[in-house]
Amino acid sequence: MKSMCLAAALAAMMGSAAFAETIGVSMQSFDNNFQTLLREGISARAAAVNGVSVQVEDAQTDISKQLNQVNNFIAAGVDAIVMTLTDTSAAPGISDAAAKAGIPLVFLNLEPENVAKLPEKQAYVGSKETDAGRLAGEEACSLLKEKGKSADAQVYILMGDLAHQASRDRTSSFKEALAAGDCKGVTIADEQSAAWTRTNAMDMTTNWITAGQPINVIFANNDEMAIGAIQALKAAGTAMEDVIVIGIDATQDGLAAMAAGDLDATVFQNAKAQSASAVDAALSLKRGEPVEKQVWVPFELVTAKNMADYASKN
Repeated sequence: MKSMCLAAALAAMMGSAAFAETIGVSMQSFDNNFQTLLREGISARAAAVNGVSVQVEDAQTDISKQLNQVNNFIAAGVDAIVMTLTDTSAAPGISDAAAKAGIPLVFLNLEPENVAKLPEKQAYVGSKETDAGRLAGEEACSLLKEKGKSADAQVYILMGDLAHQASRDRTSSFKEALAAGDCKGVTIADEQSAAWTRTNAMDMTTNWITAGQPINVIFANNDEMAIGAIQALKAAGTAMEDVIVIGIDATQDGLAAMAAGDLDATVFQNAKAQSASAVDAALSLKRGEPVEKQVWVPFELVTAKNMADYASKN
């Protein structure tokens, strides 16, 4: 919403030749599909602005490596820093370091622990994670009602990295959505972290299947884990129509799983809008222009009925 204001500022930037500016970018992990979409979006947005370049580094989910990258950016005197946090609790220290150096900082996608107390020349760009969980929970309940299982379903949750607020918010709001409606009688049979990865999710789901208990719903905090769950279910010979699987992100792999009839729903997270808004915010902060402390990009529910609308959005 607020990103629309930033788009106008970008248009003004593009209209004149800007002096050379460098944005240091530290990404949580190049191996994560959604983080890759964000990285590509950052590079594309920067390329559209005259005189702006990006230096992109892979933190490889290692907070020590990420802190070193930030320190190197500061030492090099970059004009601004954009980052997706490996550990959201490390944000206050990173904020302090950037503020002392006078370098604008934009946290992207993964909400920093100090989001309500960001210093001057700092902002957060992302989507409200509670909305993602709520949309997923409401759709899960709707699908359970269609199957006549809204009163006694067994629900399993694959969480992301527990160090991320996104994982906690998506999970809690999903459960709240079930409890607030016609599905308050369902049982959360288990919830475990699979750290955002397909392989971990496959292993965790295999363990659930081996335990021999009914599995009616698997909600994954992202599409990668949802796909891992699907792979485990299919490997065990489970009929996919017997299990509701829901993810988040609406990645290309997620949409392909939906087209195959394996993924029942996902929640679109707009990587292009998030990454573009982060670059816009970083440049505006560098140039002394006003930027909202929190720039929100809405989540949107995706099902088989509207999936074609999202085929090229991420």
